Amino acid sequence: MDKLTYLSNADSSYIDGLYQAYKQDPNSVDFGWQKFFEGFEFGQSSEGVVIDDENISEHARKEINVLNMIHGYRDRGHLFTQTNPVRERRKYYPGKELETFGLSEADMDTVFNAGIEVGLGPAKLRDIRQLLEDTYCRSIGVEFKYIRNPEKIKWLQDRMEAERNQPKYTPEQKKRILQKINRAVVFENFLGTKFLGQKRFSLEGAESLIPALDSVIEKGADLGIQEFMIGMAHRGRLNVLANIMGKPYKTILSEFEGKMYKQEDPELQFGGDVKYHLGYSSDIKTDNGKSIHLSLAPNPSHLETVDPVVEGMVRSKIDMKYDGDSSKIAPILIHGDAAIAGQGVVYEVTQMSKLDGYKTGGTIHIVINNQVGFTTNYKDARSGTYCTDVAKITSSPVFHVNGDDAEAVVYAINMAVEYRQKYKTDVFIDLLCYRRFGHNEADEPKFTQPLLYKLIEKHPNPKEVYAKKLEQEGVIDAKYAKELEKEFKDYLQTQLDAAKAVEVIVDEVPMFGGAWKGLRPAKKADIFKPVDTKVDKDTFISLAKQITSLPKDKKFFRKISKLYEDRAAMIDKDSYDWAMGELMAYATLLNEGKRVRISGQDVQRGTFSHRHAVLTLEDSEEKYVPLAQIKGGDKFSIYNSLLSEYGVLGFEYGYALANPHSLTIWEAQFGDFYNGGQIVVDQYLSSAETKWKRSNGLVMMLPHGMEGQGPEHSSARIERFLELCANDNLIIANCTTPANYFHLLRRQLVRDFRKPLVVFTPKSLLRHPKVVSSLKDFTEVNFQEVLDDTKVKAADVKRVLFCSGKIYYDLLERQEKENRKDVAIVRIEQLYPTPVEQLKAIRAKYKKATEFIWVQEENENMGAWPHFCRIFRKTELEFTDFIARSASGSPATGYMKQHVAQQEKIINQAFA
Repeated sequence: MDKLTYLSNADSSYIDGLYQAYKQDPNSVDFGWQKFFEGFEFGQSSEGVVIDDENISEHARKEINVLNMIHGYRDRGHLFTQTNPVRERRKYYPGKELETFGLSEADMDTVFNAGIEVGLGPAKLRDIRQLLEDTYCRSIGVEFKYIRNPEKIKWLQDRMEAERNQPKYTPEQKKRILQKINRAVVFENFLGTKFLGQKRFSLEGAESLIPALDSVIEKGADLGIQEFMIGMAHRGRLNVLANIMGKPYKTILSEFEGKMYKQEDPELQFGGDVKYHLGYSSDIKTDNGKSIHLSLAPNPSHLETVDPVVEGMVRSKIDMKYDGDSSKIAPILIHGDAAIAGQGVVYEVTQMSKLDGYKTGGTIHIVINNQVGFTTNYKDARSGTYCTDVAKITSSPVFHVNGDDAEAVVYAINMAVEYRQKYKTDVFIDLLCYRRFGHNEADEPKFTQPLLYKLIEKHPNPKEVYAKKLEQEGVIDAKYAKELEKEFKDYLQTQLDAAKAVEVIVDEVPMFGGAWKGLRPAKKADIFKPVDTKVDKDTFISLAKQITSLPKDKKFFRKISKLYEDRAAMIDKDSYDWAMGELMAYATLLNEGKRVRISGQDVQRGTFSHRHAVLTLEDSEEKYVPLAQIKGGDKFSIYNSLLSEYGVLGFEYGYALANPHSLTIWEAQFGDFYNGGQIVVDQYLSSAETKWKRSNGLVMMLPHGMEGQGPEHSSARIERFLELCANDNLIIANCTTPANYFHLLRRQLVRDFRKPLVVFTPKSLLRHPKVVSSLKDFTEVNFQEVLDDTKVKAADVKRVLFCSGKIYYDLLERQEKENRKDVAIVRIEQLYPTPVEQLKAIRAKYKKATEFIWVQEENENMGAWPHFCRIFRKTELEFTDFIARSASGSPATGYMKQHVAQQEKIINQAFA
């Protein structure tokens, strides 16, 4: 605009204060500022500070330009840093030349009051600019001006500008940094020399990560952190395990030698995993004598999948171990540049970071920025300027750091952990480095990045760069670095010699310690051992009354009040529906001192309005939680999640992993929505015990049933889960009664071992008049894997229909309508582990029957049929026939009439 000059709000607070003082008494401010304020109006607009500059003096105009320059460096200085260790950065326009801000070389020795803004006081432009260059355009570039909290911006500005983002370390501190880089470099070189061609996904080019992690642990301990939980992919993992976590070098070298881990019990079917996927935990002492517990979560090759798992583990420990205090534990997530930009779960996890159900007090994100994916150039890997642009979602600051400047890396990460502790939010470190070799050690990177790798070939490693710097500073002499290298290389050789003598590796970190103490791995004989999940009658009735009674002084919606009156009436009628069976499972576990956590989309009310575990008052939106009012109710948590499956399922898996004494549940809005989190199911839920000896008791609730709601709201893909089943790794259930569901949920915590439970829950059955249980079903019996037909005599039965889930009630209706005594209906409530002995007993009971038919409402190529067809083939349990919908590529029809006709055909065939 012609006669107005704009300044950003962030830079105007100091000037505004001076101007208010000037208006009251012009002599109260410095003469330069008096001249600055003479003859113009000064105010605020949505765009910032507005100055009417019609009669403004030339010097005052230049003062404004200098302030704009200060703002420009703070806002865009990160674009002009010296952060890339191997090649020139891209050019950005406009630049940072003086002319960009309406200044010139002629102004360099002019004193400007704007120097007050950066803590210099009135200062020459030359000095102001030098401070800005040192702070924002050297080895550290910082993005932070988009943060919407002025206090956070000021903290960062004051902290960085006071020290010019320039680390100042003692000679001893510098030698420690060198020692850590030396170990990182020599370790990789040793592996590459001794195990030529073996995959290790080396850290070479990014070795400054090791002193960075070492420093953040030391700094974090001083700031009150007692535990760090780390998640990372394969690149650099072995180096972190050895040089940060303290995993014995001998053990890692034994893995390279191909030695197997000791099989304590062959029955447990431990298959193992490649060495760069394994987890570890340890306790270390800092230099100040403080104890820190470190954990590195195991993870698969699916990049970033470990992120929500780590967050869930941290939140679980915050709730269980640290009484809600997130300042005592911190997650560190180590990403790759291509992965953080390309993997959608990063966005999901970032969105979770400030939500009540998932926040962990802020995550320290470190990006090992190799500037290339497997073979993909960074320009093809993202649309944003930086791989860390996801940080802007939560207004988290980003520190871009030159990986060759080890001191800058340590400085930046120390500031990051301070920021995290102070503001309880995420912070990102973009570690600009390179990947010295290909994606793996057998790969040739020159095929796709020839120019980049010509530069990398000639480039000294970070240890050589830093040693040379310290030598020039006089901190060390020429021999020091060589002696350091030789000493560590000799030590590694002794460890390799010891590794060659190892026959089997003994796991130093047993699974069943810490929070898992008292639990054990399950054996074959345990799977069908009866488990007492019954509850005392008086306790049951007392809890039922408590959770169905609403306070009279609160105004609830009329429908809610009626719902709870109906629930209370179930006690007198001795007839409990599905929702009451579920809620009573939670109530009884809470009463026994256990924790219950449920999350998922709309779980508080329930997708089908059946649960109503959290009630909203009509006139205030105040929340009332009936389960929270009982004994142990403070351990009940239920959260409506963000609209995510992948991230939330991974989070809940992590939560259950860290606390096996919590009934941890993830419920899908509709069962088939779980496929958004398929990676978690495949890589963790079904296989972690076999790969990593890590048990888990997570419960997945997947609403399932063919009810004419179309292809996407019918099938939870029973067949997919069953094809993942082997060696009793999962429990797959499809219950038909509230009481059996009650016992199934309770069994998860009553057993002294843990298995993931996938339970296919109903939709239409939630209010079905026959889907009820009596008090004795909860208090006199336990979970029943098979429910036999009690309405027929075995001697009269000629045909036995086996089924699971909702279709039972369709079959029952026809059986009762036609008074068929020659057809028995048997329900398999637990599909896996399959109750073989119980099914044999059923077959023996109905010895006069000639037909044993599997009936399902799912398509022939879906549901449980493919599984039973395979496992019962050529055994005494082989079915004589099956009835199902025709094979299809889609789970269900979208036309109600067609659905009804298909369902009718199944029932007709069953009783033909």
